[in-house]
Order: sequence, then structure tokens, then C-alpha cells
Amino acid sequence: MSIVGPDPTPLPRYPRGTLLLVGLAAATVTAMGISSIRGILAPVLLTLVLSICAHPVRVRLKRRGVPHCLATGSVILVVFALLSGFFYVVIVAISQFVSMLPDYAAEIHDLGVSLGEFLNTIGIGDAQIQAMTDGFTASRFVPYLTGFLGSFFGIVGFLVIVLTMLILMSSDASYAHTILGQLSQRRPGLVAALKVFAANVRRYMVVTTVLGLAQGFLNTIALWILQVPAALLWGLLAFLCSFIPNIGYFFAITPPIVFGYLVGGWPTVIAVIIVYGVINGGVQSIIQPKAVGSAVSLNQTLTFFSVLFWAVVIGPIGAILAIPLTLLARTFLIDSDPDSAWVRPAFGPTTETRRLLKAADVADKNARKSKTPQSPGSVPAQPPEPRRKA
Repeated sequence: MSIVGPDPTPLPRYPRGTLLLVGLAAATVTAMGISSIRGILAPVLLTLVLSICAHPVRVRLKRRGVPHCLATGSVILVVFALLSGFFYVVIVAISQFVSMLPDYAAEIHDLGVSLGEFLNTIGIGDAQIQAMTDGFTASRFVPYLTGFLGSFFGIVGFLVIVLTMLILMSSDASYAHTILGQLSQRRPGLVAALKVFAANVRRYMVVTTVLGLAQGFLNTIALWILQVPAALLWGLLAFLCSFIPNIGYFFAITPPIVFGYLVGGWPTVIAVIIVYGVINGGVQSIIQPKAVGSAVSLNQTLTFFSVLFWAVVIGPIGAILAIPLTLLARTFLIDSDPDSAWVRPAFGPTTETRRLLKAADVADKNARKSKTPQSPGSVPAQPPEPRRKA
């Protein structure tokens, strides 16, 4: 005789609007919590992305017989040396720019006067114009730049966190294959999503870094030929802004335009716009999408919003890492859950979405061809004559 227990109480079903509001509230609290610890979270997230990109190099060294400790240490030293060298070059470039900025005090003042006259012609009041043009002096720019330069000396703490986390993450990465094997027994969807995430982030960051270096180098050479001040600094800025989708181009081109106008007037401004349009626009609009492929399947609206969101939450590092961080959030919230897979096409054009769009375009094209009227000079096709009965 078997004893059957009572039926389990069904879980309550809440309205969809209630679930949406609770989810938005939880996301808001989470974002505020992340923002409160941005000082330590930003370098940790940067180290995570660097570790993901450097992991295949360490694996290949081990396969060639290099001892585990030596392979891990070599990758750590190379990555940290490149990162430190980049920050050193940035500090040197800013220092040189600050030292030469007073030489352009008269040109900056004249630019402020010209801008004030233009604003006066379109009806803006004298008080607003005076408040705006007062900032167009070299003495106003120097404190901001020196303060920015001083904050770079605080980068030592940032680099200490990066180096420490890089050592620990690289050491723990030796257990990654075993840990993923253990997780795959209970959560195969999560493991598959994490592997896809790592491969996509690695491809995106490596391709963007290589193309960003090419952009920065070509921009530096072009600005040096055009005799724009601080060409190296603006080349470094172009490299960094290559990681910021949609709006990074405008941040990169604005300073060269301003200082190009100071030294060469409108001809130099037009030359800078053409150079940046050909180099940066061509790389980011033509070469990069083909090189990255479907690794970043995010629509343009979500990409732009992710830049704004992560920049507000964790600062400038968030704008640079906006794409990897958005892919990480999507991995845990959507890709790893089979029940949420139906939402994924809304976040970007997946392979299936592209195939459906292409098929719809072909169908529309065929429909238009079938309805195309004949040209006036053409002879309409005659229907076949009916056969006569014998």
C-alpha cells in the first residue's frame, strides 16, 4: 500500500508588469552597487579581459613543452609590460602637450572671440557668450590637464591591482578546463555559453587592438605631416577611442580639429576631417565588421546604450570595455538559460535573423520584378491562338 502525499502547492503567477518592475529595480540597485566600488572593479574587469585574451598564448607555450610556471610568468610579464609602456607613453605625451600649450595662448583667445561673434549672430545673449569665451584661455586648460596628469600618477595603484589580479587569474586559469568539465555535468548550457563568450571577446579585443594601433599610427603620421600640435597624443587618443563604438570617432577627431584650426585654419581642418574619415571611418565601418564577424552580435541601439551605461557605472574603463561587459551580462542572463534563448534575436542580428532578412529581401525583389510594367516600346506578348477542332 503506497501513501500518496498531498499535491504540491502551485507557485503563484505574478503579472508580467510586476516582474518587469522588480527586474528593473534589481538592475538599478545592482548598477548602483557596482558604481560604488568602481575604483577596484574597473581594474579587475580589465584584468579579466586581458586574461581571456592572453590565455591561448599560455596554453600554446605549455603544449610546446614550456613549464607551467614559466609560461604563465612570461605571459604576465609581457601583458603588464605592454600596459605599463602604454601608460608611460600617454603620460609623456600629455606632459609635452602641457608644456607647449602656453605657446598657443593668443590663438586660443582669438578662437574664443570668433566663437563669441558667431554665437552673437544667432541670438545668444552676451552673458552666456562671456561665460563661454572666458574659458578659451591657455591658463584655463592647463589646470585641467595637469590635474589629469596628476591623476595618472595615481595609476600606480591601478597597475598594482592589475598586476596582482593578472598573476592570480593566470594561475587559476590552469584549473579552468577541469572546472568547466565539472560544471558541464550539471550546467552544460552555462559552460557552452562561457566558451562562446571567451572566444567572441578574444576575437573582438585582438582585432580591435590591432586595427586601433594601425589607426593611431596612421593618424599620428598624418597629423605630424599637417603640423598639428601633440600629434602623438591624438594618435593615442584615436587608439583608445577605437574601442568605443559609435561615438569614439567624434571624441578622437575633436582635439585635432581644434588645434589644426589654430595652426593652419580651415584648410588644415578639412584635411584632418578627410584623413580621419578615410582612416578611422574606413577601418571601423568596413574592415573591422568583416574581421570581427558575428563575434559581436549586438544591434546598434544596444551597442550605443551599453557605452553610455558602462561609462556611467564604472567610468572611462567602462566605455572601453562596453562590448565585452555587455556580452558577459548577456551570457549569464540569456545565453546560458535555454528558456531565455527566444529573447536573444532581440539583442542583435543572429545568423538565423540574417538568413531570414536575406530571404525576405530576395522575396521582395522577386515580387517587384513580377509587377514591373513593360516599357512603352515593347510589343506585348500575344496569347497563343486556340487550336481549331478538325
